[in-house]
Amino acid sequence: MSENIPIVENILNANDLIAARNEEQFRAAGLLALNIMASPGGGKTSVILQTIEGLKDAFRLGVMDGDIVPIDLEKIAEMGIPVTLINTGGNCHLDANMVHGALPSMQLDGLDLLIIENVGNLICPAAFKLGVDYNVVIASVPEGDDKPYKYPAMFKGADVLLLNKMDLQEYMDFDVDYFRHGVEVLNPGVAFFPVSCRTGEGIPAWLDWLRERISQKPK
Repeated sequence: MSENIPIVENILNANDLIAARNEEQFRAAGLLALNIMASPGGGKTSVILQTIEGLKDAFRLGVMDGDIVPIDLEKIAEMGIPVTLINTGGNCHLDANMVHGALPSMQLDGLDLLIIENVGNLICPAAFKLGVDYNVVIASVPEGDDKPYKYPAMFKGADVLLLNKMDLQEYMDFDVDYFRHGVEVLNPGVAFFPVSCRTGEGIPAWLDWLRERISQKPK
C-alpha cells in the first residue's frame, strides 16, 4: 500500500508546479483569478451570471468553464463576455494542466477578472490547485446544512464561501448556525456571503468584495 503514496504525491506535486506557472501568468496580466466550486445544482452559473451583470460595465471579465458541453458558456457569451470551454472529457475536476492548456485562448492582458468554473463536485476539485487568487465555494440551502461536515476538505480550502438560495430557507430545514459552525471549525474567519440569485440578497456585498480586490491588482 505504501508504494502508492509516492505516486499520488508525484501527481499532486506536478500539478502544483503547473499551478505556479498559471499564477505567474495571472500576476503578469494583472488580473484577479477565481476558482468557483460547488456541487451540481449549487448555483455556480447563476452566481457567475449575477457577478458578470454587476461588474461588466466597470471591469473586463472572462470565463473558463470545465465541462463537456458549452450550455452554460452560451448564456455568458450572450452577455458579450469572452469564454472558453475546457473539455474535461467527463473528469470530476479541473487540474492546473487543463487550465494552463486553455490559457492561450484567453487574452489575459485584456482582463481584470478571470472566473474559472470548476466541475460540479465537492470532493475532487478540492485536491487540485489551479494557481488562482481565491478558491470560491458555493453551497446552497437545498443541499442541507451538513455539507461542511461531510466534505471538510472542500470547505477547509475555501478562501470565500457563498451560501446560495437563501430565499428557500423558510421552506427548508436548514440551520445556518449549524452550517457556519461546521465551516468555522475547519476554516475560521473565512469570508462568508449568504446570497440569493433570485432575489438579489447578499449579491451587492459579494460584488463589493470583488471590486475591492480587483482594484488592488497592479496593472
